[in-house]
Amino acid sequence: MEALGWIEILGRMVLRFAPVWAGLALILGLGWRARARLGPAGRLFGSGAGLAGLTLVLFWVLTALFADLIATHDPLAQLSGLKNAMPGSPAGGSAYPVYLLGGDSLARDCFSRMVVGARRVLAIAPAATLCALAVGMLLGLPAGFVGGRLDAALSFLANLVLAFPVILLFYLLVTPEIRQTALPRIIAAVLFLMPLLFLVLLWHSRFRTRAGPWALGLAAILGPGLWIWAGLALDADPSGLWRLEPGLLTVFVAVVFVNAPTAFRIVRGLALDLRHRDYVAAARTRGEGPWFIMLWEILPNARGPLIVDACLRVGYTTILLGTLGFFGLGVSPESPDWGSTINDGRRFLAIYPHAAVVPALALLSLVLGLNLLADALRTVARDD
Repeated sequence: MEALGWIEILGRMVLRFAPVWAGLALILGLGWRARARLGPAGRLFGSGAGLAGLTLVLFWVLTALFADLIATHDPLAQLSGLKNAMPGSPAGGSAYPVYLLGGDSLARDCFSRMVVGARRVLAIAPAATLCALAVGMLLGLPAGFVGGRLDAALSFLANLVLAFPVILLFYLLVTPEIRQTALPRIIAAVLFLMPLLFLVLLWHSRFRTRAGPWALGLAAILGPGLWIWAGLALDADPSGLWRLEPGLLTVFVAVVFVNAPTAFRIVRGLALDLRHRDYVAAARTRGEGPWFIMLWEILPNARGPLIVDACLRVGYTTILLGTLGFFGLGVSPESPDWGSTINDGRRFLAIYPHAAVVPALALLSLVLGLNLLADALRTVARDD
């Protein structure tokens, strides 16, 4: 079998992504039809940048979901004779006859590693961003709303973390010497408890006067929440369903630890601005407690800037994960994440550029989509 030309390669790649095209058509089609009922979010469909960003982000999300169907080979499998193979090279004896985007320096399929690598990035970046936002909201709301010594103490701690060089802080947190200690587990136990505490306070402040819904809601939150927390933070889930390998846990903790102070400062600034609004004064007059006012009066009115920041922060986190993978920090050497793959391919960039260019373009397109989406959301929030 002869090597395929670029037209044949692109045609086969389009066919491999068939589940993604179907998912995009369904989601965007339903969104377009319901745009009038989606409120501010529906205006994204009237923005070229917003629609492009949403399409790019959805493309990679769906790719991560359907990675097992899209990938043509095992991303860790090495086929004899395909070391640094050019795109379209025959892969005789394998389930799929071609390495669509060539092979890397260890004879692994670049196309499959790019597809499966999307799953690794999108499993960490959004979850770490949400966890960092939960920490920022839990600490930033009382800091801005209460002020005084509490604000001074929390702001000092946040500035202390922010004053440290980010990449050096990442390097310290994911080095083997730190990873082998109990410190990552201790930090994970504290950080992962914050989202759970945030949900408990959110529910309690709303339903504290209604015993039935209050008890049912807390049981629904604490039951699964403590199970997930014990599995992720303490590795104490007997079923193994909620478990992160030590390297991945350290990367997750490092990302949350570095992003949380920035989220804290944004939430604190919004709380300082909104605490003097009329609806806050009306809630005080009704006798509402501080946490009700912070979580159900101030926070909903701060959602626009927070959604935009979350979208941008997922992009920053994606770049940080790529940087960590590039330097081989916190991930296994054979990991198909994009940063590690770029690092493996850069050694032969002048001769065999495809091994590094493919994951680099994937990383670029995802971050570009997130930035376009964030810009469109900022415009929508400003016009709302």
